[in-house]
Amino acid sequence: MTRYGPMFGPDITFLGVERCSVDEAESYADADVVIVGAPFDGGTSYRAGARFGPQAIRSTDYLPHDGSRPSLAMRVDALRDLVVRDAGDVEMFSGDAERSCRDLEAVIETVARSGAIPLVLGGDHTITWPDCTGVARARGWGRIAVLHFDAHADTGDITFGSLIGHGHPMRQLIESGAVRGDRFLQIGLRGYWPEPPTLDWMAEQGMRSYEMTEIVHRGLSTCLDEAFAIALDDCDGVFLSVDIDVADPGHAPGTGTPESGGLSARELLDAVRRIAYELPVVGMDVVEVAPPYDHADITAALANRVVLEALSGIARHRRDAVTGERWDPAQPLLADRPAPRP
Repeated sequence: MTRYGPMFGPDITFLGVERCSVDEAESYADADVVIVGAPFDGGTSYRAGARFGPQAIRSTDYLPHDGSRPSLAMRVDALRDLVVRDAGDVEMFSGDAERSCRDLEAVIETVARSGAIPLVLGGDHTITWPDCTGVARARGWGRIAVLHFDAHADTGDITFGSLIGHGHPMRQLIESGAVRGDRFLQIGLRGYWPEPPTLDWMAEQGMRSYEMTEIVHRGLSTCLDEAFAIALDDCDGVFLSVDIDVADPGHAPGTGTPESGGLSARELLDAVRRIAYELPVVGMDVVEVAPPYDHADITAALANRVVLEALSGIARHRRDAVTGERWDPAQPLLADRPAPRP
């Protein structure tokens, strides 16, 4: 293993954070979070292009890439308050999906065993299979709950004759035992797939899936409260997987399988922030950003902010654990600033 560097485009890190190499443990020995690129779209069933996602997520920002992003809402600078390193892209050849997934899993397990949180930039949703498996091997087989944001369940059995693909990772994770079906929470499902036999299989595993109609009727916050309680029951950590197509295509057009009627960008960012602040996140991925189908970098910009919201939530959680404070999202922006002198 090594710091592979970029598979596509210039060798940049996420917003200018320091580099590390997976095979040089000392380069990330003090890291809280290690970012890993997984530029793989060999598992797509419709529009490819997510192989260019890691590059876009790392780079799409109007501010300097100086390794600093102070959050107005959370009152932290996650890229400085946390030790964040970028290990570059794992080499993932779309012509050999099995090898690519195996190589990615090894990298993620190595990072997770170091104590750092692996944060993976995809890539299509195939990568959640090796991502979550690697974390489970390091942090506890069957002891990791999953919060899965997606328009699609990704619990299919076989597509185009292949068992490996972006429609299958959740079934693979559950059938392998890496994660428990009854601690698998899906948020944002909608549309016209999967078919009844797959839904029956999901029910048999004890999965909990919040379809958009239920979310609209009950409210996203209420659904998250319920999901959090399930995730924290008899599990040691949470893996967060965000498929950018959970957002409505108006907010995330650059994705492989867009589905109308999803979350707004604001709802997604708020939800990710809450999860990172309130739950013990031990791994995360952001997937299905396909720049060839993006417009004005809308999707890449949202994915970049998903990463920053997660990092900011983790940073504020760790700070409050030390100080005993509690973040109040209703606090006015300047409430903790001194009043100007008369």
